[in-house]
Amino acid sequence: MTFCQKFKFYTIKTIDQLPQYKLLSDETKQSIQVVGHVLPFRVNNYVAEKLINWQDLENDPIFKLTFMQKDMLSEHHYEKMNEAIENKLNTPSDIQGIASEIRAELNPHPANQLEANVPSLNNFAIPGLQHKYRETALVFPSQGQQCHSYCTFCFRWAQFVGDPSLKFATDQAKSFVAYLREHKEITDVLITGGDPMFMNAKTLALYVEPLLEKEMSHIQNIRIGSKSLSFWPRKYVNEPDTPNILALFKKIVDSGKHLAFMAHVNHWKEINTEVCHQAIENIRQTGAQIRTQSPVLKHINDDPEVWIKMWSEQVRLGMIPYYMFVERDTGPKHYFGLSLERALEIYQLAIRNVSGLARTVRGPSMSTTVGKVCVESISKINDEKIFVLSFLQARNPELVKTSFFAKYDPSAQWLDDLRPAFGEEFPHI
Repeated sequence: MTFCQKFKFYTIKTIDQLPQYKLLSDETKQSIQVVGHVLPFRVNNYVAEKLINWQDLENDPIFKLTFMQKDMLSEHHYEKMNEAIENKLNTPSDIQGIASEIRAELNPHPANQLEANVPSLNNFAIPGLQHKYRETALVFPSQGQQCHSYCTFCFRWAQFVGDPSLKFATDQAKSFVAYLREHKEITDVLITGGDPMFMNAKTLALYVEPLLEKEMSHIQNIRIGSKSLSFWPRKYVNEPDTPNILALFKKIVDSGKHLAFMAHVNHWKEINTEVCHQAIENIRQTGAQIRTQSPVLKHINDDPEVWIKMWSEQVRLGMIPYYMFVERDTGPKHYFGLSLERALEIYQLAIRNVSGLARTVRGPSMSTTVGKVCVESISKINDEKIFVLSFLQARNPELVKTSFFAKYDPSAQWLDDLRPAFGEEFPHI
């Protein structure tokens, strides 16, 4: 087999070195520079060479998934940033200050994740750990706060812009391990980022192996959230560290834990290469399960046929379709966001046209402050048109699988846009 042989990535500082750069229009080049000063931009050679159709960029979903478009900033923010860059009197520090002002207006930490989720041990907050739900904790390794390429829609974009005040990470392994040992109600640990699979096996093991100790018998499931399967699948096929990564996965499974590789796949084109198929097979041979998830995104996958093909192909390759999310209210939400009504329509049309094996997908789901809220249907009760909503997960476990109702609003894109139906209040923590 011959696969892409060397990892190389491009940022706004080096994008002109990308071989395909000459194919970009001047307007696109300017958009990358302007928007890339506010939101993070990085693309690697695998994505550029294997996933993007450079002859039809206007319609290519992976190009829009990885390359900045002008409309990803509001007109006001775009002009403000463009003027700052073009003003020769501005220093890099001046430009950075203007970028920071714009970022502060883009809701860098949705769902109160910094205030609502960070736990304490002995009256000290534990950086880089979130105890979001009773049985689930999230670990953010500091070495994993990078990605092989950055998704333009990313709801954790604030992790990658170089601002320490917006970063959420830990390298204090003893702190999060001590917390997990004390909290026996936690059964699931999600190692996330960024992308923890940007780390090598030795570094990843520093976060994983403590979870395999006898004192951690209450930890039953280890999840690893990653985009690497589609953006750098060679990591699991023929890199020097590949045997070590796969051996670590097998060690987790052999210890009696369930390992779930949470693959972020936004379009079927991402899993359409030979090297990706081999990576999927190699991961599955370790005993790990691969579950897939994605938000529904305007310009990327806002077509039921894309989801039908993607879910069907995932099942054929041995993966488990898991979540369809609603794009979070952060960053370029105005560019990618769809109405809840349209998101539900896409989900329903897709789920009705796949095998029962693909109907494991929950959605469309909003990750809100209170919990994961699923849009179940649009109905009419007592002549009032409503959204039927339910909790897939909640900070208050008593709310899980309970339903509530919101007034129908065809323009609503998030829970905050909705109003309770029948004169009631929405559930709260």
